[in-house]
Amino acid sequence: MDYALFLPEIYLLLTALAFFCQSLWKSSARLNQGIALILSGVGVIITFYSINLTGEIFYKAYRIDLFSQIFKCLISLGLFLIITIGQRIKSIEDQYQPEFFMFLNLCSLGLMLMVSSVELLTLFIAMELSSYSLYILIPIRKEINVGKMEAAIKYILFGAAATGIMLFGMSYIFGITQSTYLADILNKMPELLGQPVAVIGLLFILCGFFFKLAVVPFHFWTPDVYEGAANITVSFIATMPKLAATALLLRLVSLAGAGAADLIQVLVLLAAVSMTFGNLAALVQKDLKRLLAYSSIAHAGYVMLGALTMNTVGFAAAVYHITGYLLMNLACFLVLCSVSREGENVTVNDLSGLYRRSPLLALTLAVGAFALAGIPPTVGFTGKFFLFTAALSQGHLTLVIIAAVNTAVSIFYYLNIVRFAYGKDPDGLPEVTLSFSNRLLNYGLIVAIILMGALPTLFIDLAKTACETILS
Repeated sequence: MDYALFLPEIYLLLTALAFFCQSLWKSSARLNQGIALILSGVGVIITFYSINLTGEIFYKAYRIDLFSQIFKCLISLGLFLIITIGQRIKSIEDQYQPEFFMFLNLCSLGLMLMVSSVELLTLFIAMELSSYSLYILIPIRKEINVGKMEAAIKYILFGAAATGIMLFGMSYIFGITQSTYLADILNKMPELLGQPVAVIGLLFILCGFFFKLAVVPFHFWTPDVYEGAANITVSFIATMPKLAATALLLRLVSLAGAGAADLIQVLVLLAAVSMTFGNLAALVQKDLKRLLAYSSIAHAGYVMLGALTMNTVGFAAAVYHITGYLLMNLACFLVLCSVSREGENVTVNDLSGLYRRSPLLALTLAVGAFALAGIPPTVGFTGKFFLFTAALSQGHLTLVIIAAVNTAVSIFYYLNIVRFAYGKDPDGLPEVTLSFSNRLLNYGLIVAIILMGALPTLFIDLAKTACETILS
């Protein structure tokens, strides 16, 4: 086996082992966070170095191609940004920080394994590795409130149910194709899609990824988990699993091809319901994490616009949008973690007068919120534009109109956040001081969100090239 093909995964495993060893003796929080930041930064370099590698290992159950490597780069970059955001956090007990970083790396390893898995059992093991790590991460929080245990239990129960449904679907697909390899299933699916059992099996498998994406009706865990878990943990849950889930959604939907009319109709329904429910529920939220939770449900619906096109343009638009979602969501969580110095939850009122307390944070929040709302020239606008045009080209006019109306609805609650930051007085709320690295991260996210939205050609072309590998 060429170990260079597996280098990012090996590095994450070794990093997790390093933190396991670190947990065996007492160490300061500053040391733990410094080690995590350096190791995650090296991981980004290693992963980007391997972006052009291609090959198959583990008896062709694991494929390394441009499609998987792009998502691995995004996962490693997201991990680095989240650890940078989490510097000097107080919501995680100092004594548990080595374990916290260990499970962050293990979960990221599971997500990387997911995007390269092209065999059903390998895919299942990768999903369980990432899921079990999150089951442990969610309740790791100081006793600020009692909601963390409820959040953990809900996530476990819904995760177990989604896993059971997914396994049931895998048994159907294996029963009719006599193979667990996606390549073999791909060759046999066109003639089998006329059978209801094939469509049901594929939909059941997709349920596992709908759970990760928080698509309706697999969304019930989302607001409570966001509210109950530590802020830094939520910034991970809100972004990283969605990257891997999008990659697998596209890889599995590509099995059906453009002729799967029944599957397309189901995806259209789920996309419309997710967008509408997520945006309407977000309108009345006061807790910032719950608001972002319902926002994530809506954005899952937007991503599905690209998946249901069943072509390269739509898939590339979905990859582009989920990449932009990573950046604009992390911008909002950077502000949330900076304002919440003791790890407590942040309400919209806590943002009052932020432009006076920290002008840079207020600008980051405004750019992130504008991007999520889809206001030009941000990456959120460009991503939605690509998704809408891709869906429209396939004749989904009604769905695009629903998406456009939902975008207009979402502008209200996103701009309401900005209104509190710029239009309200601080009312005695303290100033927010930022470290040098925190300032750099603010500037970096602002520039990335605007630059990627204004100059999307390079990334969208790369995404199209990558998506051609799974549709060819």
